[in-house]
Amino acid sequence: MQRWKLTIEYDGTPYMGWQRQHHGPSVQQTIEDALTKFTEISDPCLNVAGRTDAGVHAVGQVAHIDIEKPLTAREMQNATNHHMGYAPIAILKAEAVDNSFHARFDAKKRYYRYRITCNHQAPPKLDAMRSWHIRNDLDIEAMRAGALHLLGHHDFSSFRAAQCQSDKPQRTIDDISISEFTDPLRPGRQICIDVAAKSFLHHQIRNFAGSLKAVGEGRLAADDIKTILETRDRTKADMTAPAHGLYFVRVDY
Repeated sequence: MQRWKLTIEYDGTPYMGWQRQHHGPSVQQTIEDALTKFTEISDPCLNVAGRTDAGVHAVGQVAHIDIEKPLTAREMQNATNHHMGYAPIAILKAEAVDNSFHARFDAKKRYYRYRITCNHQAPPKLDAMRSWHIRNDLDIEAMRAGALHLLGHHDFSSFRAAQCQSDKPQRTIDDISISEFTDPLRPGRQICIDVAAKSFLHHQIRNFAGSLKAVGEGRLAADDIKTILETRDRTKADMTAPAHGLYFVRVDY
C-alpha cells in the first residue's frame, strides 16, 4: 500500500465545495471517481488539508490517499488527470510519501488569498467568478491599517460564520498583507488580501475581506476593525465577501 500526496488546482465555480455532497458535484467526488477508474478501488477516500466551500478556488490544495496498485508518480498524476476529462481540476504533482504523512493533521500553516477587482465600472468578463468586482476605488492604505488589528491570537467570534462547527473561536493569524497590481488583461486595480494561519474558522477570511472592503470604501475606519473584533459579535462586522474571490494557495508541512 502506497500513500500519495497530491497537490491540486481547481476552479471551484461548478462545485458545491471540496467535500462530497448529496445535492451536487464536488471536487472530492470528481477526483475520487477518476481514481476509481484506474486503481480499481471501489470506495477511495481523499484526506484534504482544508475543505473549501462552494465556489472557492485552489492553486495549491493538498490531499493524500492510499493506493495498493503499483504506480509511478507520473502515472498517478497523468492517469488521474486523464480520467477527470474536462473537469476544471488538475493534479499538479503526485508524490509518494511515508504512511505517517497526513494532509490535514501534519499541516503547519495554510495560506489563502482573497482577490478584489476595483475601480472599474464594467464587470470583468474574462475574469468572471475569479475575483470580487467593486465598481468604485478602494483606499488600500486604510485597508492595510485595518488589517493590522487582525494579526495575532484573538477571539474571532465577530468574523466566524453562524454555522461554524469549531468548538472554540480563538485562532492565531500569523500574517496578513494587502497588495495590489495592474494587469493589461484585467480591467481595474487588482487587490489581494493574503492571510496565513495554522487553521481558520468557517468564513473567517471572507468575513475579513467584507469588513476590510468597507474600510477601503470609507464606511468603516481602520480602527473600527479593532472595535468589531473586541465585541465578539458577528452582527457588528460587515458582509461576508463572495466565495468566488477566495483561493486556497498552499500548505506548509
